[in-house]
Amino acid sequence: MISKSANNDSNIPDGQHTITILGSTGSIGINALDVVARHPDTFRIFSLTANTKVEKLFEQCCLFKPRFAVIGSETLRVTLAEKLANKGSSTEVLCGVDALEMVSAHEEAGTVVSAIVGAAGLLPTLSAVNSGKKVLIANKEPLVMCGDLILQNAKKSGAVILPVDSEHNAIFQCMPGNYLAGNTAPGVTKILLTGSGGPFRELSKEKIKFVTPEQACNHPNWSMGPKISVDSATMMNKGLELIEACHLFNLSHNKINIVIHPQSIVHSMVEYEDGSVLAQLGNPDMRTPIASALAWPNRISSGVENLDIFDMKDLTFEKPDLDKFPCLGIASAAATLMGTAPTAMNAANEVAVDAFLSGRINFNNISETIDHVMSGHNVQSAESLEEILEADKIARLSAITYLDEKSVKTG
Repeated sequence: MISKSANNDSNIPDGQHTITILGSTGSIGINALDVVARHPDTFRIFSLTANTKVEKLFEQCCLFKPRFAVIGSETLRVTLAEKLANKGSSTEVLCGVDALEMVSAHEEAGTVVSAIVGAAGLLPTLSAVNSGKKVLIANKEPLVMCGDLILQNAKKSGAVILPVDSEHNAIFQCMPGNYLAGNTAPGVTKILLTGSGGPFRELSKEKIKFVTPEQACNHPNWSMGPKISVDSATMMNKGLELIEACHLFNLSHNKINIVIHPQSIVHSMVEYEDGSVLAQLGNPDMRTPIASALAWPNRISSGVENLDIFDMKDLTFEKPDLDKFPCLGIASAAATLMGTAPTAMNAANEVAVDAFLSGRINFNNISETIDHVMSGHNVQSAESLEEILEADKIARLSAITYLDEKSVKTG
């Protein structure tokens, strides 16, 4: 099932695997480059992309010398191109969605790391899948929005989908040998999807209402970007991961349980019909799942310190509080409906989180906004990309209109 481009990179000298990183200046991209730098004889960077972080992308281009760099606007493209030219760099600088799709589908890129935050990562991810790449999916939104379409296209093109999210990568590692995403794993009865509970796990429901963006972004265990950090604080992150897991592992939502595990040592578990429960453990460092996916089906060093079993504190597991974290209930309902319901939910969440981060709404207004959009959403089948993009557009407009009409302010 693995395509020639995904597995061999046979047109590349010395047998190196060539990599495109979509979102190289974010936390996943930075960690992926750290792993790549440890194995210069195995991996070579083909292209790097970013939205607005010119200086960071410039530094990465100078270090990894990609053939292409893609940035979000023409103005930034000119700035980056001039800086690289002054350094004598031969990297070609492009901009826009078409350029993202091009570097994702290019025949010289055998592996594509999809790490663009939000729905913006959907089209380039689809391009990589349709071109038969080895696709390492770190952003949840493409699979949440159109998981069925992505996996169907992967089977047609020969693309291999490998999850980089720590929880889904852990589940993947605990699946039977030779398991490929989107298939049914024999003997699996349940998935136990773990989460730390975020920074407000022990905070009362009343106090949570008025937390600040700075508090929400201060995760106790993981270093992540602002949007993902807020999703973790609302626990929408687990809701998105629930839907993603339904697609990746071909299970209904009622066979996937969310488990709060504050220590972030057990990254997820898989239960089998014989009573076995397999778990993947490790220090909370994204380089572990990145290295696992980059090297699959082999193993390479990641730079992560090995887990010291004798130094571990007590490992605890709890049920999530749906009353305190209503986003989980909304996501569970969307997983039940499927179709365009997850697309609409994700769109509303992105609008609401952006409003919270900019100080325009309170923390509790995030779930209220999503709930409002979902209550008015007309669920469609999500059989085509056009249908999905239309649902995304309508849900965003609904969320924006709701927030404008309410004129909700912090404080």
